[in-house]
Amino acid sequence: MGYFDYSQEPKSDIAFVDMKSFYASVECVARHLHPLKASLCVMSRAENASGLILSASPMFKKVFGRSNVSRAYDLPFDVRTRQFSYYNAKRQGLPTTPEFIKYIENWAKVTFIVPPRMDSYIEKNIEIQHIFQNYASPEDILPYSIDEGFIDLTSSLNYFVPDKTISRKEKLELISADIQKAIWQKTGIYSAVGMSNANPLLAKLALDNEAKKTKTMRANWSYSDVESKVWAIPKMSDFWGIGSRMEKRLNKLGIFSIRELANFNPDILKKELGIIGVDLFFHANGIDESNVHQPYKAKSRSLGNSQVLPRDYCKQADIELVFREMAEQVAVRLRKAHKKTTNVAIFIGFSKAEHRKHIQAQMKIDPTNNTEHLIAHVLTLVRKKYKAGAVRHISVSYAGLVDDSYSLISLFDDLETMEKEERLQSAIDTIRAKFGFTMIQKANVLLEASRSLECSRLVGGHSAGGLDGLT
Repeated sequence: MGYFDYSQEPKSDIAFVDMKSFYASVECVARHLHPLKASLCVMSRAENASGLILSASPMFKKVFGRSNVSRAYDLPFDVRTRQFSYYNAKRQGLPTTPEFIKYIENWAKVTFIVPPRMDSYIEKNIEIQHIFQNYASPEDILPYSIDEGFIDLTSSLNYFVPDKTISRKEKLELISADIQKAIWQKTGIYSAVGMSNANPLLAKLALDNEAKKTKTMRANWSYSDVESKVWAIPKMSDFWGIGSRMEKRLNKLGIFSIRELANFNPDILKKELGIIGVDLFFHANGIDESNVHQPYKAKSRSLGNSQVLPRDYCKQADIELVFREMAEQVAVRLRKAHKKTTNVAIFIGFSKAEHRKHIQAQMKIDPTNNTEHLIAHVLTLVRKKYKAGAVRHISVSYAGLVDDSYSLISLFDDLETMEKEERLQSAIDTIRAKFGFTMIQKANVLLEASRSLECSRLVGGHSAGGLDGLT
């Protein structure tokens, strides 16, 4: 702990609030079920039980051992009949004893499997944001995701708890408990809170590694807790910013714990991992200079879209049709952001029955946001890389973005044709922006394999209640 003088580091009073199993909790409350005691999961394509588990209540996770973003066929029972599935259990390595079968079948009978309703979740999120604003100004609130958010309570502590005999840490605890109570009273949803009298990073780590496991669902970490709590995080991948790939890179440097990362030579980290290595070094020592009022914005970004298909797609023409539609949808977003792309990438994920590794490919291109040009580039990659196999997951992304005013024009370009294409494209975008993406569509949307009309009715990739997802 000799690297830093924490007395010189900035200090803020931060609460990081997370809604417990948010989607599942909203559905439980709507059905007058207890969010923590009922067994419920939100599943895409729940009507035919073939989708992803997007959110699960704590009881569902406890009984069936399933986390979010697993599939229906990972469950030890048949979703449609609610009967024990020997095939699924065997494939998952689960026991098939009479006692276990009876246990699972009893729970399956009282388990709710419901489709997602993104419009309802967004509406509930807005309610929760209004609750946050009872404790801090909008400038002091930073939504982190639809079910998480930072609140900087530095300016509010003494207003809500004026007692000077109470420490700032205790005041933060009292206000956070009050926020939890207000959320529950207004929405019926339980929440967990990570707190810190230091910075947002420590609040996030407190939430992920302690608050969710405590009876009060609250935990407060500060600079004094770095050695005893931050360094003691058991798995490196449980630390913010360290995924499985980064963990492997750190392992190659001989770093196998957060303690070792915090005490490693930062010069070597910078040499081997670049600036991100230095950031991880500081974070492992509890240092975070970001703040709620000026969140970090990436200098370079990409735009993309991905889909888990409703069935296995085996025909080349069907696969190319969906790639065409996705290439166009992302091109619309590109123009809406006033950007052009210089890099096109695709992803093809195969059905589990194929037992094949996924395909990833990308290519550099001249700056463009022209739909037909981008479709051509995407199809070039697909035809070059895909040969055969049942496809279940695909994505298209455009990176290396530049301003749409940037152009490369050669002597061989027909400027008049280019201007006509741009005017037509602009007219189509204007009509869609006003009347909806589905107002102008190609005839191929009527084909069985098309996903364009279905996807345009989604919010956040899920059932939306009739909202137009691309406007």
